Amino acid sequence: MVLSTVLGGDEDDGGGDARGPAEIEGTAPPQRADLPPLPMEVPPVTPEADTHCPALMGGLPLELARQQSRPVQADSPFAYAWGDPAVVLRCGVDRPAGWVVGSSAIQINGVQWYVDTSDPETTVWTAVDRPVYVEVSLPRGVDSAPVTELTTPLAQALPYQEPTPGP
Repeated sequence: MVLSTVLGGDEDDGGGDARGPAEIEGTAPPQRADLPPLPMEVPPVTPEADTHCPALMGGLPLELARQQSRPVQADSPFAYAWGDPAVVLRCGVDRPAGWVVGSSAIQINGVQWYVDTSDPETTVWTAVDRPVYVEVSLPRGVDSAPVTELTTPLAQALPYQEPTPGP
């Protein structure tokens, strides 16, 4: 890997006198959306969440499925949201009640997800093959694109673990 700094200079001096980084035109990097903090209910932080979730949270994108991240108000640092209506991620949640022996899971890019569609307003996807459960809630009408985009940072941050459905 080669890293370099492009320095700006004065045209009159032949570019020899660098004045700092050159200005480069283009799109600005994504920023958080200018939305009020989203109140979120989160489970208490467990030792497992405290061990595994920071790696995931540090790798989450500022933009997900063309929606900017937004501030959250939660009792845990392991909650994140994008857009309005919000796509919500919670790391370190309990095993989903419906994730039992005989339940099916959907695999996307090497991550297995249990999908709960019992609420007509929200589809809840839970990664079930990692050391902690990670839940992504999608508002009605949002397809699986956010979940698909999240599989890469999730798989990079949290190692695979054999899924263990409830009895």
